[in-house]
Amino acid sequence: MDLLLEVPINRVSFGNVSFNIIRELYKREYPIGIFPIGEPDFSAFDINDGLKKYIEDAVNNRFDFLKKDIPSFKLWHLNGSENRKTRSQYLFTFYECSQPTTFESAIAAAQDHVFFSSNDAKDHFTRVGIKNTSFVPLGLDEDFKQTGKDYLSDTIHFGLMGKFENRKHTQKIIRAWLKKYGNNNKYLLTCCINNPFFKPDQLQGLINQTLEGKHYNNINFLPVLSKNSEVNEFLNSINIDLTGLSGGEGWNLPAFNSTCLGKWSVVLNCTSHKDWATKENSILINPSGQMPCADGVFFHEGNPFNQGAFYTWTEEEAIWAMEEAEEKAGQINTEGVKLGDKMTYSNTVDSILSLIFKGK
Repeated sequence: MDLLLEVPINRVSFGNVSFNIIRELYKREYPIGIFPIGEPDFSAFDINDGLKKYIEDAVNNRFDFLKKDIPSFKLWHLNGSENRKTRSQYLFTFYECSQPTTFESAIAAAQDHVFFSSNDAKDHFTRVGIKNTSFVPLGLDEDFKQTGKDYLSDTIHFGLMGKFENRKHTQKIIRAWLKKYGNNNKYLLTCCINNPFFKPDQLQGLINQTLEGKHYNNINFLPVLSKNSEVNEFLNSINIDLTGLSGGEGWNLPAFNSTCLGKWSVVLNCTSHKDWATKENSILINPSGQMPCADGVFFHEGNPFNQGAFYTWTEEEAIWAMEEAEEKAGQINTEGVKLGDKMTYSNTVDSILSLIFKGK
């Protein structure tokens, strides 16, 4: 059965998820058309000629699939999903906040179905009367694999990856780590943090502010890693991931991928984390409270989108969890590896297709 896709293909999280879904459809020789959101960018991926041709043909032939009886699958934000290409639209989206607005609820209700990447998001919309939803988990990107290399055998290596923003507690994580481990050369923190909405000097200013004018010899800041193979190498090089201390996530690819690669992730037990992180495969801490989503930069109070609260944690709890992870740093996280074996994009696509074509 034919399917029309409206998705981004690029190196950021939405683009990575879209690429993995398309790759799974390619394995099944599934007939698709693609209306790309933005210019397709394959630079992050190790893509074979067959898959690249499959995508290019799907883009070039997209108008052949622009028929009212062909369902469309869109992977995008709620904001921007009010329009549809065909009569029936199935939306896959990521929601990180806690209070769906009337705008968000209306857009969700207008879809034939909404796939959320977390039970937490689904529950928030159910509470405001939106019933056409389901939870569909993501899988481990098959480009992420254990390298088997020995990187820093005499150092416990912590990693932090993702956007620099309040929601993710970037500054708070770094400062907590420095309080415990700063200038102790038995430990290293490597940060691969950025934000495409900041100019380089703005990002550097935030880093300088985080360090509070002090010099530390055991913290590194990497530039953007533009290829997934580079990200895989980075995640393999660390022992402990701190990205899971984010206060609101639609999935959290770096923390999830790290865990599935056998690393130990310190994880705040909230939002999408609860769908994959357990006390067996992660170092969990419970939230200590909440803070408003509004940060005056990316989220603004009273806006028609992204309202509510994110979760917070105490410095004491975070340092305790880092110490717990430190005790496990020399061991492979076997439960994390099992998680990656269990959660696959084959399962993700099965769930999507079974609902879109239910009864057909």
